[in-house]
Amino acid sequence: MTKSALILIDIQNDYFPGGKWELHGIEASAANARRLLDQARAQGQFIVHMHHEFASDDAPFFAPGSEGAQIHASMQPADGEPTVLKHHVNSFRDTNLKRLLDENGITDVTIAGDMSHMCIDAAARAAADYGYAVTVVEDACSSRDLEFNGATIAAEDVHKAYMSALGFAYAAIVTTDAYLAA
Repeated sequence: MTKSALILIDIQNDYFPGGKWELHGIEASAANARRLLDQARAQGQFIVHMHHEFASDDAPFFAPGSEGAQIHASMQPADGEPTVLKHHVNSFRDTNLKRLLDENGITDVTIAGDMSHMCIDAAARAAADYGYAVTVVEDACSSRDLEFNGATIAAEDVHKAYMSALGFAYAAIVTTDAYLAA
């Protein structure tokens, strides 16, 4: 029997305008993630909120206990929805995420959040490796410009590259509209 969970990853203040590590298109992707959250709640789906804090106060963003490390106001967990603090890119590493999913009989996970090229990629690959059926809602995820060998790669291209790679072997990649309509 299939049982699914929505995993919302790192939709935190530092990624929004005025934060320490603003992402391209964060407000639109967070609005889409909110639509996913609203539907998951209406359907009684299991929901997990992941949030990241670096281990050091001198972190470039998500400093421990800072306002920037808080889950964004638009995505606040409801009573009974677990929040999982992580200190690594991979949401499964040194957390109780897998135990929570397994204890709740989860077979399928839907992932949304930030950053496409880091925590979304790592969580999707790990979830697939653990045997979960994985869906990534691509327009509910954000990225940022990256630099490599002196070249700047636009956030939109970074995002597309990671979604295409995940879609090849690790996850179904869908839009919010397609996911909500299914």
